[in-house]
Amino acid sequence: MARTGATWAIDVGQCALKALRCRASEDGSKLVAEAFDYIEYPKILSQPGADAAELVGDALRQFLSRNTVKGDRVAISVPGQAGLARFIKLPPVEAKKIPDIVRFEARQQIPFDLNDVIWDYQRMGIWAEEEGYALETEVGLFAMKRDAVARALEPFQRVGIEVDVVQLAPLSIYNMVVFDQLTDLPPPDQYDPDNPPESLIVISVGTDATDLVITNGYRVWQRSVPIGGNHFTKALTKELKLTFAKAEHLKRNASSAEDPKAVFQAMRPVFSDLLTELNRSISYFTTLDRTARLGRVVALGNTMKLPGLRRYLSQNLGFEIERLENYRNLVGPQVVTAPVFKDNTLAFGVCYGLALQGLDMASLRTNLLPKEILRQRLISRKKPWAVAAAAILLLGWGVTFASYFLAQNAVAAQSTRGAPITWSQAESQAKQAVAQADAMRKHVEEAKAEYDKYFEIGQHLVGNADGRLLWLELLCAINQALPRDEGEPPAEIQRRRSLIIDNIRCEQVEDAARWYQAMVEKQYYRPVVGGSVAAPQGAAGESGQEATPGADQAAASPISGRAWIVSISGHHFHNLPEHGTSVGAQYVRDTLVKNLETGKVRLPAGQGQPPQELTYKELGVYFPSLVAPGNIEDVELKIPATLQDAEASKSSAAGKPGDAKAMKLRKFDFLVQFCWKPVPLSDRTQRRSPEPSAQAQ
Repeated sequence: MARTGATWAIDVGQCALKALRCRASEDGSKLVAEAFDYIEYPKILSQPGADAAELVGDALRQFLSRNTVKGDRVAISVPGQAGLARFIKLPPVEAKKIPDIVRFEARQQIPFDLNDVIWDYQRMGIWAEEEGYALETEVGLFAMKRDAVARALEPFQRVGIEVDVVQLAPLSIYNMVVFDQLTDLPPPDQYDPDNPPESLIVISVGTDATDLVITNGYRVWQRSVPIGGNHFTKALTKELKLTFAKAEHLKRNASSAEDPKAVFQAMRPVFSDLLTELNRSISYFTTLDRTARLGRVVALGNTMKLPGLRRYLSQNLGFEIERLENYRNLVGPQVVTAPVFKDNTLAFGVCYGLALQGLDMASLRTNLLPKEILRQRLISRKKPWAVAAAAILLLGWGVTFASYFLAQNAVAAQSTRGAPITWSQAESQAKQAVAQADAMRKHVEEAKAEYDKYFEIGQHLVGNADGRLLWLELLCAINQALPRDEGEPPAEIQRRRSLIIDNIRCEQVEDAARWYQAMVEKQYYRPVVGGSVAAPQGAAGESGQEATPGADQAAASPISGRAWIVSISGHHFHNLPEHGTSVGAQYVRDTLVKNLETGKVRLPAGQGQPPQELTYKELGVYFPSLVAPGNIEDVELKIPATLQDAEASKSSAAGKPGDAKAMKLRKFDFLVQFCWKPVPLSDRTQRRSPEPSAQAQ
């Protein structure tokens, strides 16, 4: 199966299934999120009476009904408390013998038979090699029992998802932190082990456990604390005599409870236990690495949204705990601005790290997927190719044999007179056939060259006749699209319906699709809805202020190839309160933009022909858009007396004829762009003329 270059990262949590589809940016500095899913279970997996296998299976089936993983790599996480992590410093040893030394250490460090576990290792931090010897080498050793890995893979196998990467959740968090948060690390050759960079502390509070990850970017230490969000819920069920479901609801809405003080008082022992475990773990780390300097503390996990938890931990740990509102190097407006993703940003840290590993962009690349599964997949993928290769080989032998056999029969065949056909006769006939074919090919090429010559002459003649009209027709069409007053225009400028054009520019582009995509992504292009051009959601009426464009309007470009981008800049004063919402940007949309989108234009059709009524699309005008509209501005203009109202001109205050009078007006500047693919008059006439069969009928 062909790979798409994207990775689905799936985190099967205790409360919800989180999934994120990503691919690497062109320069490799960003991770581009293309899709995501967040499926909350009807019950928490560890809740009494919950069937964990059935709940996870239903969530995966729901995920597959809304997404496809075909051709993508799939990376999944397993809880940190389900695995084992050890960090070992090796003595100076030959680099080629490191795998043997690690295998020996694995037997000492892993308290199970190695046949019963899945394990992997990786060099950590900075190491040096001199004359083939590795110095100051630290190895991270990670293991998980084979049956636990099988249980984690079983739900995916039941729904037909092939998993490529299995990683511990704390290590996925480490990969995310190094790529997204520790972006200012010194290069490896400047790393000083006696004065390392500041270490970042990550507190990821899950449903049943809390993962503590401490790293300076080159080294990592992790520990899983058996206290999570579920323990707060259980404390409420015990102290307030509630069912598990009601206690969970009360925990999530503690601030709006009838007696918030009683709620927090019931959860206070869990607050204290979590603080004690975190203090103990951080103190233990500082005894292991006395050169470490603790810096920032970052919180992950939806449980961190519990009111008062982050402040309580900050006050008692002595560190200011930051809650990630967004990720620095994760882009993709369709995902990162989605309301569900923004509400659950803290829960997607593990998915972020898994996606990095699936795309080979992670710092830590160990994989706990059983090797026999990889071997079996490799064999199954090679089988069709092996069968195809054998079939092609047999077919080649058959074709070779048949060609020799037919050649022999052709030489030995009898003529109509009974005399055998000799080689010289066959060669003579072949040469005659080749000569005849060459003569016919030459005749065809001469006829085609003559046709191309006359066709080019005709095209030049037609192009010269039509080309001189194109720009005149475009200017005439723009003029007819402008709004006009019915009858005599009002004396007051601000009551006139006119748009004042300051400038018209045309720029030819090689690919109109790029311009169209830019208009759609920035929400400048809006199709006509209900007889008027749709304004952006949240757009202000009178001020003309646009809302920030979203990213939920992306589609394949319906236009491509060479075209002209026509830019019309101008202004208008149609901004009085009595005009309602049709002021500023909306007035331009309701008049010029709407007319260019759905209006019609009358143009001359040639000598002796009545004018043609065409749509603007028939003229080649597509996707008119109001570009980057600003605000309505109050301006003061000096208007000549001849342009002032008649009453003011006759009064003594108007001054002598020709004097200018200052007037305060509300002005709105606009820029309208559209794509123009010129359609000459001859082409339009040909398109409108009926087919010969229709004329006969």
